[in-house]
Amino acid sequence: MSLGFPLLTGCGGSRTANVPPPVDDTRGGAAYSSSAPPQHQGLSKGQTGVLLVGAAALYYLYQHHKQSQAQGSEGQYYLSRNGRVYYRDAEHRAHYVTPPANGISVPSSEAQQYQGFQGYNNSPTGRDLSSVSNQAQ
Repeated sequence: MSLGFPLLTGCGGSRTANVPPPVDDTRGGAAYSSSAPPQHQGLSKGQTGVLLVGAAALYYLYQHHKQSQAQGSEGQYYLSRNGRVYYRDAEHRAHYVTPPANGISVPSSEAQQYQGFQGYNNSPTGRDLSSVSNQAQ
């Protein structure tokens, strides 16, 4: 096989041989690496919060970054065919995202769309992201 031919990746699409392979930032316990995760600290009086962990937190992060124009962990997020969320760095290398270990606290009105997912209000049951990625195809 010649190095000049495009290689297929697990994240969809093709790439040239000069793009580094994906990085699995989830191995070794690395968590969401943003300097300021999108948490809603200090909910207003009377507003109830919901804790999103696991799949629910990942889907929340994906939804909030899928239109971003920034680069790296603050940039655009993608949902792979296997239900994993990733972003690309300046070298176009894919980095898989792990939700914050402490979860993400969001107002219950905003969290309702994540109610059916594993990790909604710390629930161990529900959908994972592979069901979302399969519906998008």
